[in-house]
Amino acid sequence: MGAAAERIGNHPQIGVRRPELARGPYRFVALTGYPYLIIYREDRMPPVIARIVHGVRDLPRVLRDLL
Repeated sequence: MGAAAERIGNHPQIGVRRPELARGPYRFVALTGYPYLIIYREDRMPPVIARIVHGVRDLPRVLRDLL
């Protein structure tokens, strides 16, 4: 997780936008080697990690407050 957070900090636009799950400045990065997604705000410096969620969760339900 530390390496992924460092990559996000150095390159805040590496994540993908998923407007159907989170609007605004949120981006998503898959945690390499693990079934987790990192959801972070790219508009802050350093970027702020909003959530780390397991990929099999009901993402629309878990992230509905980010819409």
